[in-house]
Amino acid sequence: FDINLEAAITPENGVPTTVARSNFKYMYWTMAQQLTHHTVNGCKVNSGDMMGSGTISGATPDSYGSMLELAWQGTKPITLSDGSTRTSIQDHDTVTMRGYCQNDKIRIGFGEVKTKVLPALP
Repeated sequence: FDINLEAAITPENGVPTTVARSNFKYMYWTMAQQLTHHTVNGCKVNSGDMMGSGTISGATPDSYGSMLELAWQGTKPITLSDGSTRTSIQDHDTVTMRGYCQNDKIRIGFGEVKTKVLPALP
């Protein structure tokens, strides 16, 4: 499937920075193969169950699918729009993910998923 994906980090009181753009076509295993893997190992999958594909990484550094890859295991910090850097997602950061399909006639958006990282309880 040709599904464009992007992820952004917004620091608290900051502006979003897109840190990755990838595409579902880079998946190693198809969703049918992933479903088969679950069921042949005894997982009871029902209609309506949610399946997660895991990290979707492309071939270039701007298309890596996790902070571990994007910041190269913490050795190459990512610079955000406000000048701050990240080697991992921090408390109070908001992570936004978006996906869409597009051709020369139409664009179908899947909306966005947004979540704020809260500090651990003491």
